Amino acid sequence: MKISFRDLLRSGRPTDLVVHSLDQALYQVMVRIDGQDFVLTENDGRTFRRHSLNAVREALQVLPVATLSLRQSSAYDEMIGQPSRDGDNALEVPLSMDLYPPVTRH
Repeated sequence: MKISFRDLLRSGRPTDLVVHSLDQALYQVMVRIDGQDFVLTENDGRTFRRHSLNAVREALQVLPVATLSLRQSSAYDEMIGQPSRDGDNALEVPLSMDLYPPVTRH
């Protein structure tokens, strides 16, 4: 299922967003609403994709975001010839919506 920026903005509900790292520099966003996952689309229906995390954060600034995380699946097992696993080997880490986090000096 899909949901557009416009529809998500109209809902006004803070939602959980997961940024999927698809390739070295290609990111797509999934939206979780009431236990269902939706692919985020541009208002014209094209799948929302960006080439950097900062570009994703920048575009999402207008949306009501409750949580944001990055999910990346690893191809390591396949690369070293390990058999397929039953479980998922994805790594998921929380992200901040801050475009420019404060710099700390030591």
